[in-house]
Order: sequence, then C-alpha cells, then structure tokens
Amino acid sequence: MREAELWQRLTAQLGSGYAHVWAEQVVLADLGGRTVTEALAAGVPCKTIWRAIWSQLELPARER
Repeated sequence: MREAELWQRLTAQLGSGYAHVWAEQVVLADLGGRTVTEALAAGVPCKTIWRAIWSQLELPARER
C-alpha cells in the first residue's frame, strides 16, 4: 500500500476535514504509542499503519 492509498482510505472513513486532524492527534497503541503522522515519519509501512487504523476504528473486515 502506498501513502496516497492510506490517506484515501482514511479520508473515506473520517471525511476530508477530519482525517488529517485525527491522524495528527490520536495515539495508537498498535503503532507503539505513535500517531499516524508520527508513524509515517518514522518509516512504518503504510499497510501496518492501516491495520492499526482499521483496528482502532473497529472497521468491518471488508475494509481491511
């Protein structure tokens, strides 16, 4: 997964106005206590980040 797809999926779930705010403010345990933005900056694979988002937002299996 590329970063553009990650942002597209997150925006589809949270809306364009909230996705980036959420990514900067919500700390995810599955990312080692980092936000999505911090995880991206640290080089965490986008697929790993998406799985953490998927889990946090309790999305349906089809969104995985």
